[in-house]
Amino acid sequence: MGHPSALPTIRQLHVFEREILSEAGQGASRPSRHVVAAAVFKNPYAGRGAASKEDLDHLVDISTEIGALLTERVLARFAGQERPRAYGKAIIVGMSGESEHGAAMIHPRLGLSMRKGLGAGPALIPGNAKVASAGASIDVVFGGAEDAWDYDAMDGIVVSVPGAPLLDELVLFVGFGTVRINARVRGASAEQVARLVADIRK
Repeated sequence: MGHPSALPTIRQLHVFEREILSEAGQGASRPSRHVVAAAVFKNPYAGRGAASKEDLDHLVDISTEIGALLTERVLARFAGQERPRAYGKAIIVGMSGESEHGAAMIHPRLGLSMRKGLGAGPALIPGNAKVASAGASIDVVFGGAEDAWDYDAMDGIVVSVPGAPLLDELVLFVGFGTVRINARVRGASAEQVARLVADIRK
């Protein structure tokens, strides 16, 4: 069967914004802001089954284009405010799809759209994917954009879209954020971790 050629039509767009001003009775030294944009669209490979052994390059192409759109929408919410320091991505695959469809959407090239939009981001972008029914929630996990060992940037947010994904749909989430509320955890540096791993492997 030939590859689908056209980009799918987006059925819905959503933007979720969370700003935490205090926690555990303690006001924030600075607000913690996380914004996630989501797109709901048709999965061109739904219902074909894993036995088809098709390559999924078209899903990779879709992720790049829709990822750029979602990145633009999220970063517009940060205009004139604190620059995002964290990023994350996630996808929910409708029940007629398979987990590899989600992997194709969030792993190969989506991150390039996110990094280009932010103008930074050498660190690996945390990703999360699952196959689920309409209305299911998923955690968008955040990590540091410039440094994967930026402990203050590590966070998460739970998101869902009521009524989506339908059986033959995908819901793609792209998120950016600042730091955790009142972040004060101190961890090992990347160099310390590298030394520890080297010792473990001996």
